[in-house]
Amino acid sequence: MRFISYAIGDAQGVGIKSAGGYRGLPVSELGGDLQSFLGGESGLTDLAELLQGAPEFALSDVTLLPPIPRPEKILCIGLNYRSHSEESGFDVPDYPAVFARFANGLVAHGAPLVRPNASGLLDYECELAVVIGKGGRHIAEHEALDHIAGYSLFNDGSVRDFQMKSQQWTMGKAFDATGAFGPELVTGDELPDGCSGLRIRTILNGEVLQDANTEDMIFDVPRLIAILSEAMTLAPGDVIVTGTPNGIGAFRNPQVWLQPGDECTIEIERIGTLTNPVVQEPTQ
Repeated sequence: MRFISYAIGDAQGVGIKSAGGYRGLPVSELGGDLQSFLGGESGLTDLAELLQGAPEFALSDVTLLPPIPRPEKILCIGLNYRSHSEESGFDVPDYPAVFARFANGLVAHGAPLVRPNASGLLDYECELAVVIGKGGRHIAEHEALDHIAGYSLFNDGSVRDFQMKSQQWTMGKAFDATGAFGPELVTGDELPDGCSGLRIRTILNGEVLQDANTEDMIFDVPRLIAILSEAMTLAPGDVIVTGTPNGIGAFRNPQVWLQPGDECTIEIERIGTLTNPVVQEPTQ
C-alpha cells in the first residue's frame, strides 16, 4: 500500500494509491491524520479500508505534504554506507553516528529546497527513510521489522560549513526547508525486508551523482531500530533517516553545491522518486 498526506487549501487529507491515481478523504472525516493511524493494532489496514470508497483525485489536484508532516523525532544516521565512510576519510564505525533533524526543515515532493542566505554550501544526500508504526523501547533486532509502518525517500540537505563549525552536526542539518521527504509512505509488503538490496541514486539536473545499493549499509534497518530503542522510546510516526552513500557534492572534484534553479531527484528502486527545485532564501 502507498499512502500520501496532502492539503487542499487549509484542509489536510490522507490518500491511498489507486488504479486511477489516489483516493483520499479530509482528516476531519477520517478522525485523524496518517500518523494517528500508525500505532493501532491493525496498523494501516483500517485506514486503507476507510479510503477504499473515497473520491479519486490526481496529484495535480492537491498540494503534497511530507507523509508524516510533523514527526515527534527525526533520527538521522551519519556515515552508514561503507562507500561514504571511505570517501569521508573515516574508518568503518562500530557504532552509528546519530544526529537529529526537526520538522521545520521538512519539505514535500515538488516543494522547493531553500538555499540559505547564510551559506552557499548546500549539499544533497539520497537516503532511505523508515517510519515507525508500533512504538516501543528495547526492541529486539529480530522483532524490529514488526515496528515499521513503511518506507519513504529523504534528501538530507546539508549546509556543510555550518555542519563543520563544531563536532556536533546539528546546525548544518537544522536549516528551514532543507530536508525533502516523500512523496509516499510505502508499506513493507511491497518491498524486501528492511529495504535491503535496492538501488539508491541522486540525480541533479539530469546527471547521476550518487548511485549505490542499500546493501552497502553498515547498520541495516533492524539493527538501527534495536540500537536507537536501547536509548529512547520510539513513537508512531518517528522517522529514521538511514544515511547516504558516496558521491556527495562536498567530496566531488570540483565540488558541487545546490544552486537556485537546480532540480534534485532522489530515487530508490521500488519506492519511487522525490524531486525538488532549489530556490534562494528570500531576503528579509
